[in-house]
Amino acid sequence: MEYSLINGQELRVAISGKSGCGNTTISSNLSKKLNVVMINYTFRSLSQENGMTLEEILERAKTDDSFDRMVDTRQVELALKQSCVLGSRLAIWMLKEADFKVYLYADENIRSLRIQKREGGNLDDIIAFTRMRDSEDTQRYKNLYNIDNNDYGFADCIIDVSDKDPDAIVNSILQELVKKGLVKEQ
Repeated sequence: MEYSLINGQELRVAISGKSGCGNTTISSNLSKKLNVVMINYTFRSLSQENGMTLEEILERAKTDDSFDRMVDTRQVELALKQSCVLGSRLAIWMLKEADFKVYLYADENIRSLRIQKREGGNLDDIIAFTRMRDSEDTQRYKNLYNIDNNDYGFADCIIDVSDKDPDAIVNSILQELVKKGLVKEQ
């Protein structure tokens, strides 16, 4: 099935979820299906733009909130320029102008298994790291923006990705976009 934007209308889709939920994969696949830009501006992007190594950025970001703010601000700036899919942990909170907000959900065990499959390693260690990262992220977002990333009930579409493959997830998002009149099937 082919999909396209409604003539002359811009579309901004924001996709969020915790690590291991498939944010990047789903955002990339959806942007291809819709033939729009995918925005995935990260610390790596920031390091390239500023002539610093990723390691330098990550180290400085531990004690300097401005790096998080730069990445988050730049993502929104890029998203406002054109139709796009913005995939990031905070996309649905930061891109207030998004026409459609998607939250991808899976419990920490499922996410840890996915991370292990992608990166390798000991599952118990990955579960512990994922739990710690979730906790640190939640605290950081609360401190930076007063955002509770466990409060995503306002999203237009919440998908439990635990037992779905990327194609099924993208197709369910596309069907919701059609129902809302934001895209059309061809």
